[in-house]
Parts: sequence; structure tokens; C-alpha cells
Amino acid sequence: MHRRDIFVAGLGLALATGARAQDAWPVRQVRIVIPFAAGGPQDVPARLIADRLSRRMGATFVIDNRPGAGGGLGAQAVGQAPPDGAMLLFISSSISIIPTLQPALGFDPVRDLAPLSVICDVPAGLMVRQDSPLASLEQLLRDARANPGKLTYGSGGVGSANHLAGALFASLAGVELVHVPYRGVSQAVNAIYTGEIDLVFGSTIEVISHMRQGRARLLGTTMPERLGETPNVPAIAEQVPGYSAPNWFSMFAPKNMPEPMMARLVAELALLKEDRDMLDRLAQGAAIPRFDGPAPLARQLSEEVVKWRDVIRTANIQPV
Repeated sequence: MHRRDIFVAGLGLALATGARAQDAWPVRQVRIVIPFAAGGPQDVPARLIADRLSRRMGATFVIDNRPGAGGGLGAQAVGQAPPDGAMLLFISSSISIIPTLQPALGFDPVRDLAPLSVICDVPAGLMVRQDSPLASLEQLLRDARANPGKLTYGSGGVGSANHLAGALFASLAGVELVHVPYRGVSQAVNAIYTGEIDLVFGSTIEVISHMRQGRARLLGTTMPERLGETPNVPAIAEQVPGYSAPNWFSMFAPKNMPEPMMARLVAELALLKEDRDMLDRLAQGAAIPRFDGPAPLARQLSEEVVKWRDVIRTANIQPV
């Protein structure tokens, strides 16, 4: 064999070996912790991501639902986990609420977690059942101002992102609404059909299907502008200037994970920007894909910790 052929063969072997090493994640099973009960809106994108990472990273990624303390228990578990690649966190924007509402945990997401990426922005919808006398956002505001404390709204629990979306709405609109917490948004949605509550703030991933089935109406959405998936539904900001309460899903690793492992995860998540099936599945729930890396997530987290701290204190929201 000529020296050139030997070199080419050796180079091919080295590349193949490097590819195998790159594919081999340090642990065989990775738990993606969702710090909420199973069946919530985070489950859909998290399971899609787990499936794709399992195919490409030489490990099995599984979902581990760990509810409690408004997401604080699961988030804290990841923050305290060894940075060996065996545990990651998939969480909503409630990550920015936990430090203020659950101070007893001593958990600081900026200090205790390493940001990987925002996965997607997930608007919430203000939903009523189809036969509700509240026909529009404008009418809701009129009724709420005429009857303080009469209208009730449900969410996925005290301190959840959708609870605070409602609290911010009431504060900026100058109305008094009664919050009724449930163990998850699906239970709150059921409660509007039984007449237990009047309204529900819920992620579009969960509530938009009810509108499409003709069972419910969305009176408004929490993004600053109307959504492409629901162009006839106004943004709440059209009636309540300055209102914006987008939920967002993101992923974190334990602090001090080795840089090569962090870089691999960030790169793998960035590839999902080109995954047409992933993008289509997110669009079905009016979620807006991001996959924009650690820096935007770190910046957004820092800003929203301050924003929601002020909302919590103004509304005098207490943990349960």
C-alpha cells in the first residue's frame, strides 16, 4: 500500500473513531426533569426533544415529571445534581417566578443552573366556554369593573406562569378577579365547562384545540401582538395597554457541566431549528420556536426574575 493510501485510510479511521466518540454521551440514560405533573403543555415539546436526542447522542433520554412547589422541587433537584450529563431540566417561564415565590427552597436559577436554550415562546389564551355570556375581552373588562371580585379565573396552580399572567392582567386593567388554582391547566379547563370558574388562562398548546373544536372561545392572547395561528383573536394588549405575559419553555443543565458537554447539547438543540416535524408540531399549539442558545436564555431569565418579583409583591401572592 502506498504511503498516501495508508494516510487516507488512517485519516478515515480517525474520523470514524472521532464520530463514535462524539456520539457516545457519558451516561446511558438521561432524565429530562419536567417539574410539573404529567400531561401538562411542557410534555409535548419535551418528549419530541427527548426522542430526537435519543436518536443522535448515543444515550436514552427519558421524561421525569417531578411536580411540587410551583416547579421549584424539580428545578432544585437538577440544580443539585452532579454535572455528569445524567439530568437536565425542561421548564416553563415559572423558573423566573420560583426565587420570589419559593424563597424557602434557597434556589437561585442564575446561580444553580447552566442555561442551554429557550425552546419556544408559548402564548397563553384567556379562554371561556363557548356559551359564556362573556362574548369579548371588552365585555369581560366592563363586567369585571362593574362587579369587582365576581369573576373567577383558573390556572395551573399558585405561582404558575398562567396564574401570574392573570394577576398582571388584573393589575394593569384595574380589575379584581378571583384566582382559583388547580393542579394543572387541564383541570382548570374542565372547570370552566362545569361552571366552577368563569375564565382560564392556559397555554395555547392546551387550549387552542378547544377553540378549534367549537367548545370554547379565546377572548385574548398574552403576546404583545396577535398570533398568526389565531388572527381573529385580539392580543390582550389591544384593550390593556402594556400587557405582555408570554410563557416560554427552556432547558437547563446543572451548573459546572464540562464545556464540551454543554457545547454538544447546545449544538444538538440548535439543529432542531431545521426539524420540520418539530416546527410543525409546535405550530399546532401556536408555539413560536426559538432554539437560540444560552445567552438569550440567561438574559431573559435575569430580566423576568425582576418583572415577576414586582407582580408577585403588588398582587400579594403567597406560596401554598
